[in-house]
Amino acid sequence: MKQTNEGKVQRRWRPRAVVLLSVAVALGGLASGALAQGLSWADGLRGDAPDRYTVVRGDTLWDISGRFLSHPWQWPEVWQVNPQIRNPHLIYPGDVVYLYDCNGRPCLGLERGQGQVRLSPEMRTIPHREAIEPIPLEAVRHFLRDHRIIDDPESLDEMAYVVGGDDRRLMSGVGDRLYARGEVEGSGRVGFYRVGERFLDPASGEMLGLELESVGQARRERQEGEIVVMEVTSSRQEVRNDDIVLPLEVRDLVTEFYPRAPEREVQGTILSVPGGVQFIGRLQVVALDRGRRDGLEPGHVLMVEQRGELVSDPRTGESLRLPGEDAGLVMVFRPYEKMSYALVMKASRSLSVGDRVHTPERALGAALR
Repeated sequence: MKQTNEGKVQRRWRPRAVVLLSVAVALGGLASGALAQGLSWADGLRGDAPDRYTVVRGDTLWDISGRFLSHPWQWPEVWQVNPQIRNPHLIYPGDVVYLYDCNGRPCLGLERGQGQVRLSPEMRTIPHREAIEPIPLEAVRHFLRDHRIIDDPESLDEMAYVVGGDDRRLMSGVGDRLYARGEVEGSGRVGFYRVGERFLDPASGEMLGLELESVGQARRERQEGEIVVMEVTSSRQEVRNDDIVLPLEVRDLVTEFYPRAPEREVQGTILSVPGGVQFIGRLQVVALDRGRRDGLEPGHVLMVEQRGELVSDPRTGESLRLPGEDAGLVMVFRPYEKMSYALVMKASRSLSVGDRVHTPERALGAALR
C-alpha cells in the first residue's frame, strides 16, 4: 500500500531535547492569516524532504526551501524558530534546518551550528557577510547596486552630462579627466549612466520608467561655473560624451528578502530582458510592468504563464489565442514605483517577453479563505 507523505514524516519525527516554541517569525510583516492557515503534511511538503539539513557554504535560501517544499515560496508558512535566536532570518553555514510536527502540521526549525562561538563573558558571531544568500546574488548584483530607473524622462533635461575629456577625447577610461555640463550635488563620487530602455505599460501606454545603465564612476574634483571637473575611477565601458552624470545613490546592497507570495492578487507581464535575449531561462533578469504601487516587495514570487500560441481558425480565418500554460517562477528583487526587476528562479518552458505573471493560485486561495 502506498505510504502517504503524512505518515512517513510523522513516524520519523521524534521529540527533541530542545523544544521550539510555536511562535512564528513575523518576517517582513507577513500576514498572520497566512501563517495560521499553514500547510498540511500532504500539501506542499516534498515526499523526499529530509528530517534535518546542515547548511553549507554556497547554499541559498531558495535552495534550502526547495529541499523541504514543493513550492519554495511557501517557506514563511512553515518557518518556526527559537525566539531566543537573534536575527533568525539570517542562516549561516553549519546551522541545521529541521522538520518537525507543529500541532499537526509541518514546521521547519533552526538550530545554530558553528555560526556562533561562545566566549565568556562575550559571544563572537560570524559576520553578516557570511550569512547565506537568499538567491544567487551574483546574477543580480549589478542591478541592485548600479542600475537606476527614473519615472519621468523629462527630468533628463535637468541632469548633468559629459561634454568632453582631456586632449579632446570622445571616449574616456580610468584615470582620465572628464568635464560635464550642469549642476552635480555633493562633493564625493559620481556615476556615469547611459540611457537604456523605455518601459511602457503594454495595455495603456503609460510610461513606467526609463532605465539608466551604469557605465562607470568618477571622483568629483570641482565645479567651475556650469562645468564639473571629474577623474574617472572605474568603468565598465568607455565613458562617452552625452552620458548622464549623477551623484551615486547612498544605499546598501539589499539582500534581506526571502521567498514568499504576494499577499494580494498581482497580474502583469514580462516587459523585457536585459541584453535583448529572445527566450528567457533560469537565473536571467526580467523587467515586469508591476511595482510598489501594485504591492510588490523584494522577495515576492510570481508564477509565469507562457502565452498560448496564436492560431488561425480553419473555418472563419479568425486569429485565436490559445490558453496559456504555467511555465516558471520569478522572484522580485528590485521593485520601483511602477515596475520591477525580477530573477527567473524556475523555467519549465522557454519564457519570453509578453508572458503573463500572477500571484500563485495556491497562495491567493489561502489569502481569500
